[in-house]
Amino acid sequence: MPGVTTAGTLDRVSSPDYPRLIDELAELVDMINAGNAGLRALYRLLEIGRQALEVPGLLFVEYAPKGGRVIAATAALEWAVGRPMNTSEPVMARFLAGARVQELSIDDLPTELAAQLRGRGLCRSLSSLAELGGLVVGSLHAYFRDADGRATGAQRSIAGFLANSAAHLYGDGNGLPTHGDGPVVATLTEGLAILTAYNEVRLWNPAAERATGVRAADVLGGPVPLPVPAPGGSLDHRLPDGRWLQVSVADLPGTQSRVVTFRDTTDVRRRERDRDLFIAVTSHELRTPVTVIKGYADTLTVHWESLDEVARRDAVRVLGQRASELARLVDRLLTAASQANAGVSGTAPEPFELIDALREGIAGLPADLRRALRVRLPTSLAKAYGDRASVGIILTELVTNAVKYSADEVDVLLTAEADRQTVYFRVADRGIGVRPEHVERAFERFWQGEADDQRRYGGVGLGLYLVRRIVERQNGWVSLRPRERGGTVVEVRLPRADGAGEV
Repeated sequence: MPGVTTAGTLDRVSSPDYPRLIDELAELVDMINAGNAGLRALYRLLEIGRQALEVPGLLFVEYAPKGGRVIAATAALEWAVGRPMNTSEPVMARFLAGARVQELSIDDLPTELAAQLRGRGLCRSLSSLAELGGLVVGSLHAYFRDADGRATGAQRSIAGFLANSAAHLYGDGNGLPTHGDGPVVATLTEGLAILTAYNEVRLWNPAAERATGVRAADVLGGPVPLPVPAPGGSLDHRLPDGRWLQVSVADLPGTQSRVVTFRDTTDVRRRERDRDLFIAVTSHELRTPVTVIKGYADTLTVHWESLDEVARRDAVRVLGQRASELARLVDRLLTAASQANAGVSGTAPEPFELIDALREGIAGLPADLRRALRVRLPTSLAKAYGDRASVGIILTELVTNAVKYSADEVDVLLTAEADRQTVYFRVADRGIGVRPEHVERAFERFWQGEADDQRRYGGVGLGLYLVRRIVERQNGWVSLRPRERGGTVVEVRLPRADGAGEV
């Protein structure tokens, strides 16, 4: 690595090029002012930090009440994008409750992550918490290859500054957060309060003032002026002026504090509209194959004698195809509904040949999807550790998505590789692409990018949601990113079987 001596000695990095750093940060500010905030700005910030710190790579973790997730990474750490982070692990809890800037050995990290980093020659990290209004919204991590080095004062200052800059990107409310499962910081544009372990109000943001009608000056240091549920719960509260608030509470990871959010739910029609939209979309998706099936069945019943053998076989073929589509749609809807209230079920993980599972999955694809797929698979690959039967389901969902959002001249590419810790495959298309600020929201249930996407492309927005749930059940992760020169790449990573004992 440039400017770093061999392991066993202290880091000897050259003095940071501050004029260049300032110029690049000024360009980043111009970029944000021009409206290119969110993930684009975060990625640019990480790349600026990588060059200033002279490290192989940086990553940024965003935190939600149920855990964290790597949402951006550069250079040697790009493979980690989409990886979940368990904030309930003691190591992570101590980190979140610790000093703002910390130096950590790889051995201090969760076992699975440590193995993945060590396998790539990364030995220690310089990490900084990104805080906004007393709330940890994320953390920035720079990784080094030398095991015994120490960060300089300049490096620590730069890491802290970068994390602080990332936190302010959240305060702008433009494209961040990216989490699909309700990050705490998402409510910064809504009413938010932070309570100490003694139930004293430590933070009361302007949106909380607007939502409740209570000024921060009248509540800071005292008890919250509204009823609050137990952590993890929510309740509806009616204000004296007749408005309704939904009050939710969550524990703040790594602390004894709690986060209280206030959401104005007076407009019940908004929730009813969401419900009605789901019913309408589902009805439409069910009606199409049912109508076709009924039509062909009626044709065969009424005109059987007048149809020749070719026409009969063609009608039966269409009936079978549409019945399969209907069965798959119903299965997806039932699976999504059941997973909303329970953990994902499945067979116990075991070693399996990913290439064989992918080829079986390809053979099981409908003919139109197989024709659209170009396959570039190696003859052999390290064994994966997980649920072999799920690979076909995952592949079907990803190829269906790729074809649906592509033009008639479909170009969908399937590839697979392995590194020292994971075995992975990618499905890449040349479709309409995905905006960077939407790459995580795409994994939400019933979410589709633009307002008219459902009308233009159909579907109910379940495919990627199901894929993520299935993959993470196997201690893997899935990520989505724009493809160079247009389109989208979805990458699914599973643990290597020969490393399953470590991770």
